[in-house]
Amino acid sequence: MPITTCIFDAYGTLFDVAAAARVAASEPGREDFARHWPRIAENWRLKQLQYTWLRAVMGRHADFWQVTQDGLDWALEAEGLDGDAQLRERLLALYRELECFAEVLEMLRALKKVGHATAILSNGTPGMLDAAIRSAGIADLLDDVLSVESVGVFKPAAAVYDMVGARFGCAREEVLFVSSNGWDVGAAASYGFATAWVNRAGDPVDRLPARPDRVLKNLRGIPALAGA
Repeated sequence: MPITTCIFDAYGTLFDVAAAARVAASEPGREDFARHWPRIAENWRLKQLQYTWLRAVMGRHADFWQVTQDGLDWALEAEGLDGDAQLRERLLALYRELECFAEVLEMLRALKKVGHATAILSNGTPGMLDAAIRSAGIADLLDDVLSVESVGVFKPAAAVYDMVGARFGCAREEVLFVSSNGWDVGAAASYGFATAWVNRAGDPVDRLPARPDRVLKNLRGIPALAGA
């Protein structure tokens, strides 16, 4: 069955989650933070994801903005920088306007040129996603933005992936699901989507019940996979 619908994870896939810490580290007066930023960015993302999984298992949902703040607070404390309220607020402000990866615009334009439906399916809140999309200038290249807040549970719950068929009326086999998160792609593949893992770091494939159909270094190969 041909691909009709291309669905993208947002954070780490379209938007560079390390950009907030990287930009803050380059600003005047943040020389101390500059020595810590790679570790903070790594821990921030790790804790952010861990808290989504744990909250889903515990049945204690909080929106992704709260989880993002909680992850940052852990990361700053781990580096002894939790007393800098101004730094915290700056990092959170930058996170709402993350840079998109360089190939995103060209890739989405190629998909829209041949008539594919395109959408984001994300843990992010509608407000977070709207801010990032406007900042990146990709709003007119997306048919919809689907947030887990509609179902009240984070990925990889099946209820999240159900949102795609409910919105686009497509069979699972018509969907190409794209994520930089190996666990997300594994879950989507198990669900029945065609999948592409954007493995920018060259990590091993996660040991999950299903594996990604394709592994790419970036998003440039997505139009070809989708038949564009």
